[in-house]
Order: sequence, then C-alpha cells, then structure tokens
Amino acid sequence: MNLVLIESKLKEVLPSWGYELCSLSYKKEMGRFVLGVVVDRVEPIDMNAICEVSEKISSYLDEIDDSEDIYTLDVSSLGAEKPLKIEQLDKYVSRYVNVHLINPIDGENIYEGDIKEVKEDRFILTIKIKTRVKDIDILFNNIYNIRLAVKF
Repeated sequence: MNLVLIESKLKEVLPSWGYELCSLSYKKEMGRFVLGVVVDRVEPIDMNAICEVSEKISSYLDEIDDSEDIYTLDVSSLGAEKPLKIEQLDKYVSRYVNVHLINPIDGENIYEGDIKEVKEDRFILTIKIKTRVKDIDILFNNIYNIRLAVKF
C-alpha cells in the first residue's frame, strides 16, 4: 500500500466533498491491518456524514489503490470537542468553545463561551457568569489551546 499516494490523492479529493484530511494511518490492530482516515469540516460531523464520506473514500480507494493488501477502513472525525486553528476562528462565530490562555485575563486562564466576533489579531468571547453576560477580548497570541466545547 502506497500511503504517500493515498494521502496526496485524499488531500485532493476530500475538499470537493466538503472535508479536509487531518490524518492517515496504517497499522496492525489485533492481527488485522487498519487504514485510519480522520476527516474534518466546519459543520458538525454526525454518524450519517461519517457513513457517507466513508462510502466515498472506500469507492475512491478501490479506484486509485491497486495493491492486494487486505485491510479495514476506519473513517472518523476529530470529535465534538475538536481543537480549532486560530486562523479559522472566523468560521466558528457563534460556536461554544473552551480556551486556555497563556496569560490570565481577570485572574482566569480558562474560559468557556461563545465566539462573538473575530478580528485581525483577536476575538471576542461572550461568557456567562451566573446570570451576567460578559465579553472578553482575547488576543490570538495569548491562546495556549482552543477547542469546541459541549455546553451543558
């Protein structure tokens, strides 16, 4: 199996299906070879989307991979709490996130809230403190880690 070829071909075709390739792996698990494909997109990925893209990937691999290797295809997403790229935050306006800061703001370095607005070098996070709503201005260079979060 030519993983370099498969990776380059998947990177070409996945965007036309609305996805991007996050990672590709080929390893032996419990005596079987598994081709792991992790995909992502801005919109949430549910099981129907995974099934749909898995079918497309499987058919596509049948076309481009002429090896005789026997393997199981395992397609997954980054999950409900996927890490976000700072340069793509504008695509996640109104989404609920968890952000870890390098330098604390108002004595705190971990916040959860909704992305209200994204600017050139910062974004506005709307948080809720009991019954009060507050906007926090966060510089991109102060972000240690940012991910989607599940709101309870």
